[in-house]
Amino acid sequence: MIAPKAQLSPKQGGAGPKNTNAKLTMMPDAVPSQEKIRTRAYQLYESRGREPGQEEQDWLRAEKEILTRNR
Repeated sequence: MIAPKAQLSPKQGGAGPKNTNAKLTMMPDAVPSQEKIRTRAYQLYESRGREPGQEEQDWLRAEKEILTRNR
């Protein structure tokens, strides 16, 4: 015989999951848009002579440059 599942009650003292987007709403320029990163990554790709195989490095470098610039 299978025992019935215990009824779970909501946790006390909390208002639910924390809104992790609240910080992003308050500081919209703190997170660069994918479009800005994509554009800069493409510029890096072109400056390397359009050689494939380093897409991730271009993306990470572009993201870092934009984040540094926004500080």
